[in-house]
Amino acid sequence: MTHPNEDLVREAFAAFGRGDIDALQRQYIAADVRWHFPGRSVLAGDHQGVAQVAEKLGQPAELSGGTHRLELHDVIGNDDHVVVLATARAERAGRQLEVNVVHVFHVRDGKVTEAWTHHGDLYSLDEFWS
Repeated sequence: MTHPNEDLVREAFAAFGRGDIDALQRQYIAADVRWHFPGRSVLAGDHQGVAQVAEKLGQPAELSGGTHRLELHDVIGNDDHVVVLATARAERAGRQLEVNVVHVFHVRDGKVTEAWTHHGDLYSLDEFWS
């Protein structure tokens, strides 16, 4: 049996995969969410609030012509945190991205309140999105 927070994050990733950013805003992300995305690309930074985070979550699809995908490998959760192991893939301007990703989510009251994204190869990620 999975933890309810694991189910929450799996459902959020499914919404993301469908491009349903509205569902992410309404159902899965807290209004005062903080999202930390590393690097120097257009996606990088510490993003605050559901509107700003939703905008950033929509950017990979826009920048990649809809080719950005996250393949989940494992989701592990407890009452406070969920950790996701995934692979991100995308195509852009004749280039391809394939990078391992670790997401760490803090969950409170059934919503993601803070997220940290970590990539296996930050240099290639920055180059791809820049």
